[in-house]
Amino acid sequence: MSEKLWGGRFSKTTDEMINEFQASIQFDRRMYREDIAGSLAHAAMLAKVGILSEEDRAAIDKGLHDILTQIERGAFEFSVELEDIHMNIEKRLTDAIGEAGSRLHTARSRNDQVALDTHMFVRRSVVEVLGHIAELQHALVESANANKDVIMPGYTHLQRAQPILFAHHLMAYFGMLTRDFERFQGVYARTDIMPLGAGALAGTTLPIDRAFVAKKLNFERIYTNSLDAVSDRDYILEFLSAASILMVHLSRLSEEIILWCSREFSFVELDDAHCTGSSMMPQKKNPDVSELVRGKTGRVVGHLMAMLTAVKGLPLAYNKDLQEDKEGLFDAIDTVKFSLAVYAQLIRGMKVRADVMRHAVEADFSNATDLADYLVRKGMPFRQAHSVSGQAVALCIERGIWLLDLPLAEYQKLSSLFADDVYDAIRPETCVAGRNSYGGTSYEQASMQLRVAEELMAEEKRIVSALEQRQEIL
Repeated sequence: MSEKLWGGRFSKTTDEMINEFQASIQFDRRMYREDIAGSLAHAAMLAKVGILSEEDRAAIDKGLHDILTQIERGAFEFSVELEDIHMNIEKRLTDAIGEAGSRLHTARSRNDQVALDTHMFVRRSVVEVLGHIAELQHALVESANANKDVIMPGYTHLQRAQPILFAHHLMAYFGMLTRDFERFQGVYARTDIMPLGAGALAGTTLPIDRAFVAKKLNFERIYTNSLDAVSDRDYILEFLSAASILMVHLSRLSEEIILWCSREFSFVELDDAHCTGSSMMPQKKNPDVSELVRGKTGRVVGHLMAMLTAVKGLPLAYNKDLQEDKEGLFDAIDTVKFSLAVYAQLIRGMKVRADVMRHAVEADFSNATDLADYLVRKGMPFRQAHSVSGQAVALCIERGIWLLDLPLAEYQKLSSLFADDVYDAIRPETCVAGRNSYGGTSYEQASMQLRVAEELMAEEKRIVSALEQRQEIL
């Protein structure tokens, strides 16, 4: 039985079942780098203000680096009885270097220690997510550039509505991811606040230097209220919220790709490497990646709901309920990063079937709005033009033809404004080219969107690179 580092006032050892129930080492061990980095900075600060001798600081420094090496080599045995990553490392340190190790916890509590570790872990994870978002954006731009002239049906209510460029469709998701990138930047800013020095809840009587520690660990700000520092988890809530919105965007893309690669649509073909088959049906090629991302979205949203529920009624300051913040958080981080990474691969491997998309545009009435706009340009009020266009559609349906097939004489029965130029006006290329309003689907606007995207991605790369440098804490 390991000796508890907090057991002075207890006359009994903790029941083994209770040890198992309350231990977090099974999942918080992944924060070992953050815990060691925080302890190194804390020891350096204690030595700076004269609380810790230089000899003890040096011993702690060497001991912690030795533990880091052991963990990364897989030679560190974690103990459930020691509950969490913090006490596992401190106990091993004290066993290795003696009394100096027991001085490390001076002027801090596990409350502000775990808050520090989690802040640093989330901060680093945000930077990794930002990098993955940028990579998926690159994949979307690559596909859009490779299929600049491909025309496809645009949909509302899952009904063919108007012709659009495939590149325009992809860039809609690029825009969503851009906002996701911005949201995670906000998460980073509100995570980049240092809680260490708050103690258990009220600060400390010892002359600590929090600004020194913050600088050591590359924190931009320091919590100004000790109660807030140890009980705040809104940065985790915000991460899970941003993650949920991001996954919803990926889920919507997944739904479209699942439809597009079906035989009913056949708009795209996924690479064999990104699909699976059926154990019974030899012909099957299943879009498993998209289906799994769609399914995992619910999981991430669930983690957000669980965390909101866990903290909604907690009094200040620390409560053991807050231990429930990590499992869902860690799973959400892993899920988001993996989903973004596999999606970048899927998009790059996806083949676009331009001929099928073109046929879907031609074998439909998605140019009916353009027919109405043609009459508007001739001077007819839009509501009247809408009615005439609808009559033309009804006539075509009755005869089993499309608007481009309707004879001019029939058009002129509906309105004298129709002339030979109507056929050019309702060609798919004309329909697309004419929608040149800012943000529209025209060739010109699509090219503009791609140019802006390239500039934005260059700026995002600069942001990610700068933030990556700030994560170098060991």
